[in-house]
Amino acid sequence: MADGPLRIALFTYSTRPRGGVVHTLELAEALAELGHNVRLFALEKPGRSGFFRPTDVPASFIPIEERADEPMDERIARYIEAYVDYLERELSARHSYDVYHAEDCVSGNALVRLHGLGRVPHVVRTVHHVDEFPSPALMLCQRDSIVHPDTVLVVSEWWRHQLAEDFGVAAQVVHNGVDLRHFTPPESATARQADRTRLGLSRRAIVLSVGGVEPRKNTLVLLEAFVRARPRIREATGLSPVLVIAGGATLFDYREYRDAFERELVRLVNTGLLEADSVLRTGPVENDELLAYYRAADVLAFPSVKEGWGLTVLEAQAVGTPVVASDLPVMREYLVHENNALLVPPEDPDLIAGALVRAVADPVLAATLRRNGMETARRHDWQSSAVRHVQIYRDMLA
Repeated sequence: MADGPLRIALFTYSTRPRGGVVHTLELAEALAELGHNVRLFALEKPGRSGFFRPTDVPASFIPIEERADEPMDERIARYIEAYVDYLERELSARHSYDVYHAEDCVSGNALVRLHGLGRVPHVVRTVHHVDEFPSPALMLCQRDSIVHPDTVLVVSEWWRHQLAEDFGVAAQVVHNGVDLRHFTPPESATARQADRTRLGLSRRAIVLSVGGVEPRKNTLVLLEAFVRARPRIREATGLSPVLVIAGGATLFDYREYRDAFERELVRLVNTGLLEADSVLRTGPVENDELLAYYRAADVLAFPSVKEGWGLTVLEAQAVGTPVVASDLPVMREYLVHENNALLVPPEDPDLIAGALVRAVADPVLAATLRRNGMETARRHDWQSSAVRHVQIYRDMLA
């Protein structure tokens, strides 16, 4: 085992395109390319048929029911129980793995419980970020999956310091990567225009947000910033601006926040501050469609109030889309203001609006952000991340 292939089980909570799920898929594929034997495990709701994009890595899917209006605390407990029940059967039917690596709190808690029962020898957990949840069960799920695993990984130095300070956990940093084979720039201006036409946005100035409508993504403040930026973008470009909000699949219930967003959107349209077609919400999108949105966009708006690393930023940079991102410690680990991104305080819609206008209307600045952003993306590949994971796995097993 010291030098040979490892048997690695990677666990995630969903099959939909969320940051942690993308991380799990990309890491699994990069580990497999290094010659290791990898298997994916994920919760799957009715009507799904595997991950949001194809993968050659073998996978096991744990079926879970949809239950309308189920309290979040009950849902989390049920998901953990489903994971435990399934793995007790699955692990007894298969050869043991060398590495059991959870990418979320649900699978992390399931593995911690199985570890306590002597069914798995250890638990590795990647903590992407730490949230504040209204659900006590979610808070406990998050805490237990941080303090009980044998090896804890984080994706940034910022979160390494936070876990040491808040939980007394000594985590190791393994940065995220970006799939540079998939997220590639358009071959020409004509190809980019073809993407815009196919998406029905050929005569629009596109402000893209990826991740859906939720508090951590700061969508309400982004909407306010877009309203303020819209007339200046129209004046500078002669195009009708549109805010495209792509994605949105999540385990968590952000209904109240989404309802508040809907009410504000209706108010803005009714008062004439927005046109009805100025905001487009796509819902979850397939990987190829997401690539088309990145290529079509004039700017990526990423004013999150909390992030683990920011996979979306690297994906946008890889295709050559200028980025406006929150001025957070995590983002400053790889972003430099006015070099490869524009960094803004996430609580200030005026400054966000100004940055969006600059990124769209200033061609010299946009060219700088594109060029340096693409170079930044090239420095963050999944292959080097996988090599670092293997080093940590081997140290743990030794």
